[in-house]
Order: sequence, then structure tokens, then C-alpha cells
Amino acid sequence: MHPLLGLLISYVAGSVPFAYLAGKSRGLDLRQHGSGNLGASNAVRVLGKGVGAVVYLCDTLKGLLPVLLLPPRVTTTQPHLWAIVFGVATVLGHIRPIFLMGKGGGKGVATAGGVFLGLAWLPTLMAACVFTAALLLTRISSVASLLSAVALPVALFLFAGPRDPVFGVSLAMMLLVIWTHRSNIARLRRGEEPRVGRKAEVSSR
Repeated sequence: MHPLLGLLISYVAGSVPFAYLAGKSRGLDLRQHGSGNLGASNAVRVLGKGVGAVVYLCDTLKGLLPVLLLPPRVTTTQPHLWAIVFGVATVLGHIRPIFLMGKGGGKGVATAGGVFLGLAWLPTLMAACVFTAALLLTRISSVASLLSAVALPVALFLFAGPRDPVFGVSLAMMLLVIWTHRSNIARLRRGEEPRVGRKAEVSSR
């Protein structure tokens, strides 16, 4: 497969808005409910844990599969580098989905988790443990997402070292996750960020 075709497929795959589709199957536009975000956390808040879990799994797989299946097998280094490129394209597709005119996507946490699961599974599992622990302790999804985004480059630094390109991408992804959560950070500072399990309210951004 030509790398440019793989790049296009990765972006399009990332653009599939599973949370939006799940909401529409219930007659709802998740952009108008809960946090207004098309991610798994808002799907849980508005549609319930079962549907939210399916959305989370789908968002993770759409990050993982392009990394595993699409990179060209030409040299020992090329698949690794192209896997990174395809993974980044998938996350960008999730945040700026072409099927929604480049607007109203998710914040990229689950999809990025799938990408890094394919690139470096052990550090990613460590970051997932941080996410789980933070979520159980705080019951605030955004706090768990931000802490896991910071934990991933720390784990990669320890396991792979600063010269590994995946470490560099994890730093960039950390900054991207922080940027996509800027409204959540503002609500956290005001003490208004909703906790997991709290009933969603329409347009409660």
C-alpha cells in the first residue's frame, strides 16, 4: 500500500464519530447533551455505561488497527515510522472528523491510547493504570485523561529513552490532550467539572 493511501485511510478511520452514531441511534445529538463532546466519557454520561464502553472500544480500535495493519513493510525502520505517522493522522481525524466537516470531534484520549498500544504496549498499559486509578480516586474523567497523558511520556522515557521517536510523539500528544481539555481545565479551576455517574444535563458545557 502506498503511504499516502495509508495516511488517507488512517485519517478517514479516525474521523468515524462512533459517539455521534451511538447518540443518533438513540435519537440524540451528543454535541447538544452533557459536555457536548463526542467521546466515550460523554457517551457514558448521556447514554449509559454499556453504550459508552462500546464507544470507548471502537475509538480505541480505530487508533490501534491503522498502526498495526497499514504501515508498508519495506525496511526494518520504515514500518515503525509510518506507524507513527498513521497513528497521528488517526488522532487528528478523531479530533477534526471529516464526516462532521472538521468540527465537533472528540478529545483524542481513547484513540491515542489505541495508537500507542500498537506502538509501545507496555508503557501504554502503565498509563492506562494511571487513568484507572485517577478515575477511581477522583471520579473525574478529564483528570484521569490528563494524568494518563502525562504518565505516558514518563513511562516511555523510562522504557525506551528520549531518542525513541515514539517518546517524542508522546510529548506532542500530551500537549494535544492538554489543549483539547482546556475547557475542562477551566471548569476544574472553578470546581464545576462533573464527576462520573452524575446525571447529564442538556448543553451543560
